[in-house]
Amino acid sequence: MSEELNKCINDTKAQMERSIEHLKNELQKIRAGKANPGILEGVMAEAYGAQTPINQLGNVSTPDAKTIMIQPYDKSLLQAIEKGIMASNIGLNPQNDGELIRMYLPPLTEERRKDLVKQVKAHAEQAKVSIRNIRRDANELVKKQQKDGLAEDLAKGGEDKIQKTTNDYIANIDKIVEVKEKEIMTV
Repeated sequence: MSEELNKCINDTKAQMERSIEHLKNELQKIRAGKANPGILEGVMAEAYGAQTPINQLGNVSTPDAKTIMIQPYDKSLLQAIEKGIMASNIGLNPQNDGELIRMYLPPLTEERRKDLVKQVKAHAEQAKVSIRNIRRDANELVKKQQKDGLAEDLAKGGEDKIQKTTNDYIANIDKIVEVKEKEIMTV
């Protein structure tokens, strides 16, 4: 295969890999019944005059499956962290004991679990659309290369390879969603 075609295929794989990573990050934020520090990703608190991610203000840990604990590096930030969590609307009630903040995750109802599965499937569909858009762009690039002198059989082989890569990544998304769905529905 030509060097340009290989570069196109490798770039396509890299972009698809980023889509998968984005999906994993989004799914990590969805609470699946057990405590996960990822739930606090993107939650900000007012510290030293600036909005700062909570995971940079203290040590976030999960001592057991139903508790998230935040031990701030500076005890004067306890109030700010507590306000940030409440303002983030993640459905957790922070409890401040003067030393650290604890959040107990309530058990999920069946209805809430089904809503979470719908969210997971929506994220998966967005990832699949992203993968397909990457495939479309890559195929257009191959067609452009063919117009610029790439042999027809090489172009066809490149398109086949791009399609196979697309199918692999979409199957990967389905596996990730299946695992997350099972995790959410397990009581």
